[in-house]
This record gives sequence, structure tokens and C-alpha cells, in this order.
Amino acid sequence: MKAREIDALEGSLGYRFQRRELIEQALTHSSQAREVEASGVARGGGDNELLEFLGDAVLGLVTTEALYGRFPGFREGHLSKLRAHLVGQRHLLRVAEQIQIGHYLRLGRGEEKSGGRNKAALLVDALEAIVAALYLDGGWPVARDFVLRTIVEPELTHMDLESKAMPVMDFKSALQEKLQATGNRQPVYELVKEEGPEHKKTFTVEVRFQGEESREFVARAQGSTKKRAEQEAAKQVLAHLATLPELPRPRAVKSGAAP
Repeated sequence: MKAREIDALEGSLGYRFQRRELIEQALTHSSQAREVEASGVARGGGDNELLEFLGDAVLGLVTTEALYGRFPGFREGHLSKLRAHLVGQRHLLRVAEQIQIGHYLRLGRGEEKSGGRNKAALLVDALEAIVAALYLDGGWPVARDFVLRTIVEPELTHMDLESKAMPVMDFKSALQEKLQATGNRQPVYELVKEEGPEHKKTFTVEVRFQGEESREFVARAQGSTKKRAEQEAAKQVLAHLATLPELPRPRAVKSGAAP
């Protein structure tokens, strides 16, 4: 990585590394490390897989400690669900995208061509590796400050935690459960458009829900992945259902009744 790129990333992280090789390793995917090794070029550091392993543990402990101290009245089950969201891939991906980690990733040629800079797994792994690099370079206070300031606190401020009710994070599952509970048909998702270059596609998805008296409700949404577009479309259907007095159950056909 060029010095100015490290400077820019350090500005986003709010920390200046004493050992810059740590942040470089945290951003090095195994595909890049294998290419360097195969070329015979003497360059240490390796990939970020072990750093990711350590960072995952640091992230989990900081998050657990923060929730334990902040919500002493919450039950263990609720705290576990809250922690699962804060350290889950969907939330960590949003944080990684905000920091623009994809811009700094060091990828092999194959991974670069396949759009690796936008792959959720690679971005989340790199974020966890960065947490480990902060821990190894600056110690527990530095890693803890970053996790709280960047990952935990901003998300908690957007949640309504007074009721101790978990906000909906998986809209597709929430919609499925709601329809199952009332005996209604499941919605149908359809990819209607896919546009943009391979590394930066936009997906448009429609979801159709058969409502009361055979009335069909259609929602359309876009996302950087098909799954994200589906989640947003499901969110729209849930918002529509919330405006109805009550989601009706389908009428049962009595045995022996005339068609």
C-alpha cells in the first residue's frame, strides 16, 4: 500500500499505527499472499486470516463487556440477541462500507476480477483483522475505543431499546413468520433487473404478496446484491401490512361445501 493510502485509512480509523505492517497484513487477502509467495519475492506479513481470528475474539469481548455494563436490567437471552446483531455480518458489512475498506484491500488478480472489493465476506474479514491490528499495535484501550466508537455505539443509538424488544434485522424472515402465523401464502420474489459493471452491479427485485380478497400487493426495491434488494422489498411489504387493521386469515373451505 502507498503511504498516502495508509494515511487516509488511519484517518478513518482515528488511529496512527506504530507498526504499519500490521495494517497492511490486515488488508491482505490470501489470494494476494499466495501470488506474492509464488512469485518468489521476499515479502513478509502473510494474509489476514489469523488476524481475523483474533479480531473476532476482541470484537466479541468488547461488545459483550459494553452490553453487560450498559444494560444491567436485560436478561441474558436478550443481551445475546443484541450482541449477535452487533457482531453479525450484516451490521459489520455496513461499518466496513462506511470506512471504505474495499478501496484498501490487497487482492490477487483473480479475486480482483471477480469483484472481491465488494464481497461481504472479504470486507467483514478485513474489518475484524483491523480490530486485531489495532489491538496488537495499541493494546486493549485502542481496540476497545475503536469498536465502541465505530461498531457498537452508533448502532445502539439508532435502536429503541427502552422496550427491550429487538428491532427487525432480517425482514424476509420476519415477513415469512408473520404470514405463516396467519396461514397466508408466502410472498414471491423476482429479480426484474440487473445493471452496472461486474464489480458494481445494482439489482432490482419485486416481491408479490396475495392479500385480502385476492388483492395483490407489489413492492420493488434495489440493492448492491440480490439479497439486499429482497430484504428492502420485504421491509416494504411489512410496512404495508402494518397499516392494515389486522392481517386476515384465509377462509377455510368446509368439508362437503358446494364449490
